[in-house]
Amino acid sequence: MINLLLVIGLLLVLLVLLGISLNNKLVRLENRRENAFADIDVQLKQRHDLIPQLVSSVKGYMDHESEVLTRITAARSKAVGAGGINDKISAEGELGAAMSAFNIQVEAYPDLKASENFQQLQAEISDMENKLSAVRRFFNSSTRELNDAIETFPSNIFAKRRNMTAQPMFEVSSNEREAMEKAPEIKF
Repeated sequence: MINLLLVIGLLLVLLVLLGISLNNKLVRLENRRENAFADIDVQLKQRHDLIPQLVSSVKGYMDHESEVLTRITAARSKAVGAGGINDKISAEGELGAAMSAFNIQVEAYPDLKASENFQQLQAEISDMENKLSAVRRFFNSSTRELNDAIETFPSNIFAKRRNMTAQPMFEVSSNEREAMEKAPEIKF
């Protein structure tokens, strides 16, 4: 009888330890994802700071393309004002699409592309976009790990108790994807 109680007690202790371990794993994964998005926020802030400089340096060359510049400015404002992670992901998708449309328009202005200020801004933006791409990959990796833990047994039991659901990745928007897949228009 004592052996049976000892075995049952030991099993209960193991189950409690397993539950604590799984819960702590979920917390760590959630925190890692939030930390990964903080890295994205740093890159997005740099992007948001560079965009007004880029727009003002291009304005003189592209007066009749004001729709593109207006779209970039509006998308940037929305991205800067976005609240949560999911809202920021959506707003940044719109900004990325606007920037893609802008890059296509720039191709039509050889004088602009030759401008030293514009070249420097383009280099800074290109560098920033590369860094942003790297931190997005880390964020998506962290999100994938969290989602795996939320959706797999036995940690899914604890995730449900904490009202945790699968989180979205930071992916290229459909507008950005269309712009990337579209061949550049070359004019002579």
